[in-house]
Amino acid sequence: MELELRHLRTVRAIADTGSLTKAAAALGLAQPALSAQLRRIEKALGGVLFDRDHTGARATPLGELVLDRARVVLPAVSELQAEAVRFANAAGALDRFRLGGTHGPLLGGLVDRMAAAHPSAQVSTYTSWSVGEIASLVIDGRLDFALIGTCGESPPPLPDRLVWEVVGVDPVFVMLPELHPLAGEAELELAALADEGWADVPGEGCFADCFTAACARAGFTPVSVFETDTASVVHLVQVGRAIGLCRATFPPTPGVVTRPLAGAPLSWRHLVGWHPHSPAAEAAARTVTGATRAAYTEAVSRSPGYARWLGEHPRFGTVA
Repeated sequence: MELELRHLRTVRAIADTGSLTKAAAALGLAQPALSAQLRRIEKALGGVLFDRDHTGARATPLGELVLDRARVVLPAVSELQAEAVRFANAAGALDRFRLGGTHGPLLGGLVDRMAAAHPSAQVSTYTSWSVGEIASLVIDGRLDFALIGTCGESPPPLPDRLVWEVVGVDPVFVMLPELHPLAGEAELELAALADEGWADVPGEGCFADCFTAACARAGFTPVSVFETDTASVVHLVQVGRAIGLCRATFPPTPGVVTRPLAGAPLSWRHLVGWHPHSPAAEAAARTVTGATRAAYTEAVSRSPGYARWLGEHPRFGTVA
């Protein structure tokens, strides 16, 4: 029998789980089938790879040698497969732009600019609440660029495998019903909102933790938090069911006012990401980041109140 990659994965699974029973479950095999496969692998390699007893399976010196090689070979093969997919999918780098993003304000502006600048190119989009999913699709070569946001200084996903560039930094504002007792204030202390219900859009990552931590620093725990889509957040605010968290560039909306929080305890970074070895990204990274920055600048300009606020808070706004 010749040794195959699946055999190395089997050996690694046994070592990682510490038993044949757990490894069989992880691999989706029956334990007798896994035991028989291990015997064939050991015969091909010339010796016993694991000492097994009622406490589990422990690698022998030969097993450690095989595991050391497997930990090099398996990631290398996975990267080779991903690189091949990226190369195959990058044919005609500037003939298409595959853009992925969370449900933020800039993706539409980016699409408009890329379609105008490259009228013969195909521009496609994919959206998800999951920044991890978007980043993984870029790694796999299924998307060329990712447009996401992160809370404060939290790192974007897969920072060791993708290039990320910050295009803008916003404070997080709050949405109030226009008849709310605090709607006439120029800015609000977070502690003054301790008794309110809250609403925001879902998404994985750090934002929920950042919000909880900011409330804790202000001396309270949120009464309730509704996670729902943007239209439902607006509705909950309009009917007085909750107050909402929103981007500073949130457009004027009937029945709703937006106000900054004193001291800007929450902030949001807009980032563009790409794989450093993607031919498509290498050809167009400057183009896409420039278009995203322009879309962000336009979004700010449509909000005179936020533009004035930025004049007094220079650490926010467009990042060159």
